[in-house]
Amino acid sequence: MKTSAVPAPDPKGIPSGPAPFQALSIAERLARRGLRRLLVLQVARTGLRLGFAASAAIATGRLVMGDPVDPWPAAAVIVLLASVCLAGLASDRAQASAETAVSVGLRGAAGERLDDMPARQLQSLSVGGVIVSMQRHPEAVAGLVVGHRAASRMMGAAPVLAAIALFLVSWQAALLVVCLTPVMILFLALVGDAIRRRADAQEHAFGRLAGQFADRIRTLPTILANHAMATEDAKLARRLETYADNTMSVLRIAFINAGIIDFFASLSIAILAVFLGLGHLKLAMIPGFSNLALWQSLFILMIAPEYFAPFRRFSEQYHAKAEGLAAAAALDRLLDAEPVGAKALPVLDRLSLALPEQGLVAIVGPSGSGKSTLLRRLAGLEPGGALDADALAGREIAWVSTDSYVPEGTLAEALSWSIDVPAGDNLKAAAGAIGLVNDALLPGGLEARLDRGGANLSGGQRLRIAIARAQLSGRIVLADEPTAKLDRQTAEAVRRMLLAISRSRLVVVATHDRDLAAAADMTVDLTPNDAIEVAA
Repeated sequence: MKTSAVPAPDPKGIPSGPAPFQALSIAERLARRGLRRLLVLQVARTGLRLGFAASAAIATGRLVMGDPVDPWPAAAVIVLLASVCLAGLASDRAQASAETAVSVGLRGAAGERLDDMPARQLQSLSVGGVIVSMQRHPEAVAGLVVGHRAASRMMGAAPVLAAIALFLVSWQAALLVVCLTPVMILFLALVGDAIRRRADAQEHAFGRLAGQFADRIRTLPTILANHAMATEDAKLARRLETYADNTMSVLRIAFINAGIIDFFASLSIAILAVFLGLGHLKLAMIPGFSNLALWQSLFILMIAPEYFAPFRRFSEQYHAKAEGLAAAAALDRLLDAEPVGAKALPVLDRLSLALPEQGLVAIVGPSGSGKSTLLRRLAGLEPGGALDADALAGREIAWVSTDSYVPEGTLAEALSWSIDVPAGDNLKAAAGAIGLVNDALLPGGLEARLDRGGANLSGGQRLRIAIARAQLSGRIVLADEPTAKLDRQTAEAVRRMLLAISRSRLVVVATHDRDLAAAADMTVDLTPNDAIEVAA
């Protein structure tokens, strides 16, 4: 007998969406402690390098001029050199540790965001985009908030220390190197903007390449069946060439950036060397460069590179900045994507459906009529409707589909995942009933090895594992197209197991399978009509 479903009142209130995901803000919070420690070590290293330059200049000047060399300058040179090396090692280790902590924390936050996404929205994301975002982007953002931020702050502190050291010996020499700084910063800004634009293009190209590659791997059987390998290979080659061109473009600009720093550093040191040489040879009396002791001239020449070293380190990190900003924006776009709205199904939204305690319920109808949507609503994966909350309230659910989770390990471990199942005959019986024990493509029986995520399984094998696990769990079973894309023999085994389960508990299937629907105790027909038809 067929009856019309009773419309239920529309739900009141629309829940507010989650707060925007801000990868850069999260990374900055994670980096604070490590960045402070890194800056302390880098400032200490700069001070030690200046001390080393002073002691080395004094010792060398005395030695060249034939003056007696006290033991303390030589000992100071050795001690300070060792200290500089140790401080550099500690600084590098602190940077690596801080960047690792940031990338791990950011990846965890992104994972939690993905876990909280509605199923429909999660399924709409590009597999390649998710892989890139979870593996590549956190490291790039970490390089920005740790490496680049440390370099930018040291660019303000280290040159000041070097300029003060120069000022103590010759304020004219300090003024000379300081005067070149504005011009150098102007070039850095111009080149940095070009790097940022190229990095954005590179990030988009890589995302498209990864997405296309992941999609082609997923559809490889179809590609092979249609003899389209050459065409797809050409498409991937073009995307790879585009990505390579963008990468080389970024590297070319980065090399130009480093070359600008080297030019100004070399120019200033050359000018200092000429002025100091003319002063020592008495060929020109230049204020601040004449009548200097040899150790003072050596000190100036040793400190000048220290003044420009932070600018060079900053230019090397400019690529990290551009990459990190592009990665943070890409991560935000992925995790802040607009929720994928379900197709408008007003009748389904008002559906009130009473489900039996046990038996097989088949949800049927043409593609797009809302079968999977209704199933997700029953599972609580998607809001909407008034689907007799008492029917499934407080009862555990076993979800069955071709994308059901499969852990790494043995077949027995996959069958007993997340449920308490006595080992032995129960596992073997369930696996045998669904054709897993004697599967030629899964040798080893219950000890067959499964890769992480079930990478070595077909969709049919994954689905059969989910059904056997559902049978062992004792839970309500919700199955989405459980016999789709299966051969006749396997599909029949799946039907038999679902019917067997339905004799003791509730099984709800969304299906196009006429044989499975015909065996159901209750049918919900979503074929477009004035009302949803429910047949018992």
